[in-house]
Formats: sequence, C-alpha cells, structure tokens
Amino acid sequence: MTQKIRPRHPEKVNNPINPIKKKPVWIRSKLNNSREFFLTKTIVNKNNLVTVCQEANCPNITECWSKRHATFMIMGDTCTRACAFCDVKTGKPDKLDKLEPIKISQAVKKLDLKHVVITSVDRDDLDDGGSNHFYEVIKQTRKTNPNTTIEVLTPDFLRKGDAYKKVLEANPDVFNHNIETVPSLYLKVRPGSRYFASLELLKNAKMNNKKVFTKSGIMVGLGETRDEILQVMDDLKSADVDFLTIGQYLQPSVKHFPLDRYYTPEEFKELGDIAKAKGFLLVSSSPLTRSSYHADEDFAKLQQNRLNSH
Repeated sequence: MTQKIRPRHPEKVNNPINPIKKKPVWIRSKLNNSREFFLTKTIVNKNNLVTVCQEANCPNITECWSKRHATFMIMGDTCTRACAFCDVKTGKPDKLDKLEPIKISQAVKKLDLKHVVITSVDRDDLDDGGSNHFYEVIKQTRKTNPNTTIEVLTPDFLRKGDAYKKVLEANPDVFNHNIETVPSLYLKVRPGSRYFASLELLKNAKMNNKKVFTKSGIMVGLGETRDEILQVMDDLKSADVDFLTIGQYLQPSVKHFPLDRYYTPEEFKELGDIAKAKGFLLVSSSPLTRSSYHADEDFAKLQQNRLNSH
C-alpha cells in the first residue's frame, strides 16, 4: 500500500504565491465617469485599437481618458516576452495590421491630441523587432496630424542590429525606452532583457538623431536600494538621456513579482529633486507617474520654457 505524501506546510498550499500589499491612501486614483472618458473609449473601440492604458491595467486610465488622452499600443496585445512585473499577456502574436498606421492617425485626429504617446509590445518574432511598423505609424500620424508632437516608447530591439534606426528615421519628437529597474534585479524582473543593452539603445538613439529628445523610466518598490537608483540615474545621464520618469511599482496579481514596499510622496519628491540636480531636462517623480502620464503637459512646458529662454 503506497503511503500518501503530505505537504510539509499544508496550511500554505492554497495561499497566494505573492500576496498583494494593501495600497496606501496616496496610491488610489479617483474614478471619473465623465462624458469625455466614454468618448475616448468609443474612439478606441470603434477603431479596434489597443491601448497600454487597458492592457497594462494603468491606475491613471480614468483621469487620462477623461482628458481624451490615450496611449496607443501597436503591433497587437500579445508580447513575446514575459517580464515579471508586466500585466500585458504573453504568447504568440498575430500578424501585423497593415491598416494600423491609418487607424492610429485617425484616432489621434478625432481625439485632437496635441501630443501622442505610441508604444508597443515586444515583437521578437519579427526580423526588425517591429521598427518598420513604428516608422509607418509615425509617418502616417505626422501626415494626418502635422501639429501633433509624437513620442514613442519602444522595445529594446535586442539582437536586431540597427533596426532601431528605422524608428529614428521617422523623426519622432521623443524617443523613450524604459530601463525599468536596477541591474541587480534584471534577471528576475526582466529576464528577456539586458540592462546595458537598454542603456546602449538610448545612447545610440541620441547619437543617431541629435534632434530627438531621449527619455527613460524606472519603477521603484521592487527591492532596489537608494544607491542603486542613484546609479541608474548616473548611467542614464552618461547615455545622454534627457527625460526621466520615476513611479511606484504596483503588483498586478499574486503571480507577478512581489512588491517590496511603497515609497512615500516625500521620497518621490526627494528622488525627483536629485534627478533634476543631476541635469535631466524633464523629471516626473510621483507614486502614480508612468511613462505617458502628463507627458503632453510636461513636453508643452519644456517647449514653452525653451521659447522663453530665447
């Protein structure tokens, strides 16, 4: 008679892997079911578009959509990577939608966006990582909306050679690639990416197109130290990055990378002040900061300040 093997800790069998810590009061976003929110939702749905606001479960969606601000995610809703922090689904993506550049450009026009952020899933399955598709989306969006500034948030184009140059050929106003976290956490948090490859991409983007503003972002609360955050700032400055965003990591589910702790608004202010002192042209540092959060307002302020200085 075979004896059943009992689990060593039976009380833990049905417990979540990584319990989600209760959010502090400063993290909770306000619900806003305004007419503008539903107008934005209608335009996105009618054009059959994907937004990172929905796919990544962004906490700022109600605020941004109520201002008609949506961040478009091109090349589908399925990523070829499986980053431990991200809520975007992983799997085998569909074929590229050749009409997507027109759909994006028309949606930008209907929303009357003065500044648009366009991002994508990772497409390691494509020879160019999707750089040519980025090019077409930027060019069509610019053609339809000549007065709209365009910001792209790209993948790292790892092992795709000079594919990233095609994106820069389209002359976006801002080229963003998020470094996301500190080097010591990369293998756990971003197993399919490489810290120094991301730094190199940002450095090469600026070298390839001196007119473009480069931008990157980091999440905090994953277990990094203060010194590691400051080192990332220095590394980004060495790569000639212009803009920096610092936001709180919010654990999407019990299956995602565990949250270490919540930073206070005061800690975000301190990190923001340090980043400004290090010379970044634009810094956004707050618990709810994301790459595209207030990106339009921040970029408009920068342009106005430059005009005033001349």
